[in-house]
Amino acid sequence: MNKLRIHIVLLISAIVFSCNSEKKVFESTSNKKAKKEKKAIAVTKYNKLLRSNNSEAKYKAAVEYFDKKSYTKALTLFEDILSIYRGTSREPEVQYYYAFCSYNMGDYIVAGYQFRTFSKKFPINEHAEICSYMGALCYYHNSPVYSLDQTDTETAINELQRFVNQYPQSEHVADCNAKLDELREKLQYKSYESAMLYYNMANYKSAIVAFKSHIKDFPETKHNEELNFLTIKSYYLLAINSIESKKQERFKAAIDNYVKFVERFPKSIYSKEAERIYTESLKHLEKYKKSTS
Repeated sequence: MNKLRIHIVLLISAIVFSCNSEKKVFESTSNKKAKKEKKAIAVTKYNKLLRSNNSEAKYKAAVEYFDKKSYTKALTLFEDILSIYRGTSREPEVQYYYAFCSYNMGDYIVAGYQFRTFSKKFPINEHAEICSYMGALCYYHNSPVYSLDQTDTETAINELQRFVNQYPQSEHVADCNAKLDELREKLQYKSYESAMLYYNMANYKSAIVAFKSHIKDFPETKHNEELNFLTIKSYYLLAINSIESKKQERFKAAIDNYVKFVERFPKSIYSKEAERIYTESLKHLEKYKKSTS
């Protein structure tokens, strides 16, 4: 009798489980079908809207798509009505949304152009400040790694600085200043690496020019002491490997730069080697004096 009860309970459980499973499969299929139909209706509605001449309906729908983060659809609609609203009171809003669509889609080149256009065309509009900031931010995003051409980095620096100068009380100034420091550090690092590349390739003449240029462009560089020392060493090595007519001039340059170096960095970690180079350069100059006397 107990075994019969157990079999009955198991049979009922199996039937209930089977029914529930079939119900879940049916509900899942129904949900997928409903979603598919809903998506098809939405696509049809969007395509119909694109073919429509109702600019106001397109504008309202574009804003709704934007709020839902459907930036591709919103962008297409804003782009479609931009020329229609040009010269009207609605133009700034369309331009504003259009720029942000491009930005949110990661198209920083187009977005930067649109934001910059907005801030120039509507300087007293309520969105002028944020568009000016966003335009600078687009150039910041376009700044490449230090090893590549840094034209976009220089443009980003100019745009960020322009924003800070134009809106000194803006809440975005601190962020701009932080990004300016980051970009300038990138330029400084590229300058340093380029100079060191010349030195490591034993192109001492170009290295000297690059070292001096770096120190001039970045007077607060953390490599100041090192590059001043390497300038002395580069003059010395350049002299050693020069033709006779150039040697004396370059040994003298090494000596002159050493004198300036010890005045600026009296306790330098490079003092010992710098002094050795100085002494060797003096010996070479003495030889030339004796040979010409």
